[in-house]
Amino acid sequence: MIDLAYPRDLVMTAAIFGVAGFVWSGWAQERPPAGWVSRAALAVLGLVGIVMAAVAIPAAVRHWSSPTAIRFDSGAWRVYLVVVAVEVVACAALAVWANVAGRGDLIAPLILAVVGIHFLPLAAVFGQPIMAWAGGALTVVAVVAAVVPASGTARSFWCGMVGAPIFLIAGGVCLVAGIAELRA
Repeated sequence: MIDLAYPRDLVMTAAIFGVAGFVWSGWAQERPPAGWVSRAALAVLGLVGIVMAAVAIPAAVRHWSSPTAIRFDSGAWRVYLVVVAVEVVACAALAVWANVAGRGDLIAPLILAVVGIHFLPLAAVFGQPIMAWAGGALTVVAVVAAVVPASGTARSFWCGMVGAPIFLIAGGVCLVAGIAELRA
């Protein structure tokens, strides 16, 4: 599930996934179920995401000159840029569409689906199967959040409450493996 060839990439993935876990746990607070338990769980998820990023970013910076799967003069870099550009355009277009269609409740699931799907080609670019696992799991969460019956709980809650732990688990695995390999 993890390729140790580029440990700096693993640590950078952990940083990105930590920030993503923080962001999705924050968005999930849009309209969570009543009570304090959900809010407390989201706060813990957000805190874990920030801590993960705070550990991973300095480690990635310290090892920035170590090998990476992405070189600026490579086809992998071009694929990466195209995938990210398509992701950004798709997210913006879907958010506008959902808003115009009066379905603002679908914005979070649509964006989570695009984020999940974009990890599938990036798994090949970086040679990291864990990205495909995370992408597939996030996409499933997005689909379920989009079709769950409407209620007083926002769909964004389900995206964040289930999506943030996926980011944090995958990021944690990447962080532990990447740091261990960089120290070796």
